[in-house]
Amino acid sequence: MSDFKLNASVRNDLGKGASRRLRRANEQVPAIIYGGEQAPQPIAVDKTSFYKAIEDEAFFSSVINLTVDGKAQQVVVRDLQRHPYKPLVSHADFMRVDATHELTLNVPLHVIGEDASKAIKDQDGELHVLTSEVEISCLPKDLPEYLEIDISNVELGTTLHLSDLTVPAGVTLVALTHGEDHDNAIVSVTKAKVRAEAEEEGEEAAGEEAKGEEPKGEEAKGEGEGEGDTE
Repeated sequence: MSDFKLNASVRNDLGKGASRRLRRANEQVPAIIYGGEQAPQPIAVDKTSFYKAIEDEAFFSSVINLTVDGKAQQVVVRDLQRHPYKPLVSHADFMRVDATHELTLNVPLHVIGEDASKAIKDQDGELHVLTSEVEISCLPKDLPEYLEIDISNVELGTTLHLSDLTVPAGVTLVALTHGEDHDNAIVSVTKAKVRAEAEEEGEEAAGEEAKGEEPKGEEAKGEGEGEGDTE
């Protein structure tokens, strides 16, 4: 779990206009903290450190140490509202973390072993990543930054599912708690499309050639029989 720290201040001037002024004049990002037994608290987060933090994938699956007006608390990111076409965040939602209660969060899925995969290197296999993140439930202390799936020994034509993931102690895959029907596919290794199409075309061409030779044989046979009858 990465050590992310952010500084913020209580925000008393609310509304869209106030948020806009906050972003432009004070170089801060409007946000809110909610959850737990405390009431939701509008805050303003330091823009420089916040934008640096969101460049790291682990930020979105880590417990963050957030200090508001000198008072420290732990939170996780719940939502970011982004500008429709500019690389800007207009608002952030943080949820308070209780060390004694499990939290549910999406964590990234990292595929490893592609360079060592014989199916990909020697058999022209193609990797298909079917999901980029996985929903888990765990105590804050057990929260992993990401989960890994190793495909180094996966055979061509194989599809791996959630149940194939090895998760750390204390971590539960939420989907699997709903039954086997929710054991979703996460990655697959199939024959590369271009090669598969080329082989299919080759087989079709061979079949057409074989069919084309048969009439010639029949025709030759017919000509031979005709000559025999004439004699």
